[in-house]
Amino acid sequence: MSQPPVVTRFAPSPTGFLHIGGARTALFNWLFARANGGRFLLRIEDTDRARSTEEATQAIFAGLDWLGLDHDGETISQAARADRHAEVAREMLAAGTAYKCFSTQEEIESFRETARQEGRSTLFESPWRDADPATHPDAPYALRVKAPREGETVIEDKVQGQVRVRNDQLDDMVILRSDGSPTYMLAVVVDDHDMGVTHVIRGDDHLNNAARQMTVYQAMGWPVPVWAHIPLIHGADGKKLSKRHGALGVEEYREMGFPSPAMRNYLTRLGWSHGDDEVFTTEQAVEWFSLDGIGKSPARLDLKKLESISGHHIAAMEDAALLSEIDSFRAAIGADPLAEAEREVLGRAMYCLKDRAKTLPQLLEKAHFCLTQRPIEPDEKASKSLDTVSKGILSELTPHLRNASWSRDTLEGIVAGIAEEHGLGLGKVAQPLRAALAGRTVSPSVFDMMLVLGRDETLARLTDAAA
Repeated sequence: MSQPPVVTRFAPSPTGFLHIGGARTALFNWLFARANGGRFLLRIEDTDRARSTEEATQAIFAGLDWLGLDHDGETISQAARADRHAEVAREMLAAGTAYKCFSTQEEIESFRETARQEGRSTLFESPWRDADPATHPDAPYALRVKAPREGETVIEDKVQGQVRVRNDQLDDMVILRSDGSPTYMLAVVVDDHDMGVTHVIRGDDHLNNAARQMTVYQAMGWPVPVWAHIPLIHGADGKKLSKRHGALGVEEYREMGFPSPAMRNYLTRLGWSHGDDEVFTTEQAVEWFSLDGIGKSPARLDLKKLESISGHHIAAMEDAALLSEIDSFRAAIGADPLAEAEREVLGRAMYCLKDRAKTLPQLLEKAHFCLTQRPIEPDEKASKSLDTVSKGILSELTPHLRNASWSRDTLEGIVAGIAEEHGLGLGKVAQPLRAALAGRTVSPSVFDMMLVLGRDETLARLTDAAA
C-alpha cells in the first residue's frame, strides 16, 4: 500500500512576535514537505481570543514571508472551526469515549489539595466517569475524554525515539468546557486530522501533549500522525532561550541585517546536520533534509556562527538578489528606499563590497563612499590625513588623472609614481586619497572606489579635498 503524500503544518499562536524557535519549527516543516514533494500548511491557533491579536498574526505572516517559507492553500483559523471541534466532542460522547463531568472548580481543587496532603497523584479522577446518566444533575458540565487507565501509551518519535508513558499518568482531559467552547488539546487533533497532516514536527515541549492527544485519535479511530519532537533552542550558556540572550524575534534578525538565505541556512543547521556541511543553499537543504538529521540535544544560538554564515552568503549572492535583500532590510528599519541612481552605483560597487561584509549594515557602511554626496565631510580620523602636505599631493595627482585611461593598472601606476617622487610608500598616499574619496579611514581599496565613482566624480572629490 502506497504512503499518503506528506503534509506538514506550522501552527503558531498569534499572541506576540514570530519567535526564532517557532521560525525554525516552521522551516523544518517546510523543508520536510518540500523535500518529499508534499504540502506545507499554515494554521493560526487563535482560540485564546483575549491574547490573540491581528498585529501578531501579521507579524507571523511577515516573518514567514521574509524567510521565504511559502505555504500551500488558505491559512486556517483555529477559532473559526470551533463548531467542528465541538461536533467531534459530541461524537465522542455519543460513542462512549467521552463523558459528562459535573464537578465544579472548587471540587476539583479540593480533590487535588487532599491528594497533595496524602502524598498521591493530583491527577483529577472525576466521580462522573462511570456514573449512571440517570444520576446526572441539571447543571453545567464539561466533556472529558475517557483516557485509558492501565498499560502504556507508546509514542514512536522520529527524533526522540520510542517514548513510553504509563496510562495512569494520563488524566481525563477536558475536551469541551462547560460554556461549550472546545479546548486547545481537542482542537489541535481535530484540525490536524481534518487538514490531512501526516507528520507533526514541533518543539519537544509538546512531547507530553502527544500522549494525551493520542487518546482523541484513538477514540475517533483516526490514524496517528508521525511524531517528530525537536529539542528547543538554548542560549550560548546552555540555558533556555530568553530575553537575556538577546534577539528572540525573527524581525529583530531582519533589522540586524542578516539576509534571509543566511538566516534559513543558520536555522536549518541549528539542530540538524548533513555531514560537516555548514554553509549551503536552500536548494541543497531541500535536497538533503530528513528527520534523521535532527539531533536529540538542544541547539545553542551562536551569533558569531550566524555572522560567519551570513558573510559567506553575502559574498556568494548575485548582485540583484543582494540589492533585493538591502531593499527588504531598509524597509524593515523604516529607512527610505534607495533612489534609482543609488541602486545603479551600488550595483556597480558590489564586487568590492561583498568581501568580508557579514551583515547588510556592514556592506552599506563600506558603500558609504558611493552613496554619499559631495561635498564629502571627512570624519575626525580621516581629517587628520588631510594635512597641508597631503593636500598638496592630491593637487599634484589630479592633473595626472585627468587624461589617464580609467583602468586599475593605470591608476595604480599613477599613484605609485607620485608616491615614489615624494619618497613615500603607497599607503602614505592612499590614506589622504581615501579620506578625500570616502571621508573615512576604512573603505574599499582606493582604486576600487575610483573605478566605481568614475573619472569626473573622483576628480571633483580630490579637488574639493585639496582646496
